[in-house]
Parts: sequence; structure tokens; C-alpha cells
Amino acid sequence: MIKTSGLSKTFDGGVEAVRDLGISVEPGEIVGFLGPNGAGKTTTMRMLTTLLRPTSGTATVAGHDLSADAKEVRRRIGYVSQGGGILPTVPLKGELELQGMLYGLSRRESAARAGEVLAGLDLSGLENSLGGTLSGGRRRRFDIAFALLHDPALLFLDEPTTGLDPQSRANLWDHIRALRQEKGTTVFLTTHYLDEADALCDRLLIIDHGRIVAEGAPAELKTGGRTLDDVFLDITGRSLREESALTGKGA
Repeated sequence: MIKTSGLSKTFDGGVEAVRDLGISVEPGEIVGFLGPNGAGKTTTMRMLTTLLRPTSGTATVAGHDLSADAKEVRRRIGYVSQGGGILPTVPLKGELELQGMLYGLSRRESAARAGEVLAGLDLSGLENSLGGTLSGGRRRRFDIAFALLHDPALLFLDEPTTGLDPQSRANLWDHIRALRQEKGTTVFLTTHYLDEADALCDRLLIIDHGRIVAEGAPAELKTGGRTLDDVFLDITGRSLREESALTGKGA
């Protein structure tokens, strides 16, 4: 579902945000992409979702070449950014229908598909709400609803549970698992919550200084009785990282 070779991004001034990235994600996997601030996570995510052009290297995403066929990549993926995209003063029903029509659905088809997605995310009955009136957990589920309207095979989630309370986080985990179980959706997510990565992901990729430095199933990485926190700190160190203005927040 995702395969990269030598994928790199260098920003003006010679900042190498991602260097020679080689990753592979199989259909139906839930893969966690971990790393300190500034390690290259968001830059990688933005390249894989066609929002940022790589400096070099190749990638195939959802069966299509990232550079040569970006339009077809976009047709087959869903993307939920860190900040989300819900407007606080606009009824959500209209936004959902517009999103569906942007992907080529008729208004009727878009409305029907929106109903299906909202039911799957326990959001039925909230279609006419304003974005600004929803709780954090519901807003995040609506963000995911927007990304699922065109039934993508691959879903990118950039820190999907940041700021949510424990109940809302657990609820969202259940919905992500259900997407894979019921639809076979492949999920590629970033998170700073290592307990989330441990509980939710089939496999983890740890990036640091723009390179993959470790990968494997959570149980494989936690050898010798270590926690995932121990593993992460052993691999990436304990020094605080500054977020780069060039590569973006949490890149």
C-alpha cells in the first residue's frame, strides 16, 4: 500500500528533513510512525499525501506513483491533519456533501455516503450541528468522516488523538480498528502517545534525524522487559528537540 525508496526532502538552506527513506506498508496494516519533534514525521506524511514534493527518491502510494500520478494517489487516500479542518460556524451537513461532490459523487450520493460514514463513527443526528459546538472527540471523528467520504483504501492520520480525554481516545481507537476490520482500510498514523502506538498498531516505524532507526511490532521492540517508552528513549535519546520552522510543527 506504501512503498518508498530513497525518499528525501531538503529545504532551502540545506536542511535535510528526510533522508533516503525506505518504508513498506502492506494492505490492511495499522502502522505507527513515531519520532521526536523535528524528526521528519510530518514532512514524510506531507510528501506521501502529495502536499509536499520530494527532493529525490520514489514512492508508490495506494498503487500509484507519487510523482507521476499524484491525482490518482489523492483519489485513493484520506488525510486527517494535526489541526483538522472543520469550520466552527458552518453546518457540517453541507460541508460533508461538498466534500463528497469534490470527489465526483452526486449530491444525493454524497448525502447517502455521509449518512453511512457518520453512522459508522457514532455521529448520526449531528449533521446539522455547527463545528464549534462539538466536543473535541466529536470534532476529531468528524475530521475522520471527511477523510472517509470517498471510501479510501489508505487513511493517513497525523496525531489524531492529541488533546482528547482518555475516553475519547479509546473511542477513537475502536473506530480505527473497526475501519480495518470491516473495510480492510490501511492506516498510517503519527502519534506522540506511546501507549496508543502500543495498543493500536500492528507495526511501528521510528524515525530520527530524517531516517528510520527502528521498526517492528510493538512486542518485538519491547525486548528484555522494556516498555515502549524505554525503547523510544534508548533509540532517540533524552535531549529535548526544537521544532523546525522550515519543516513544520512536529516534523
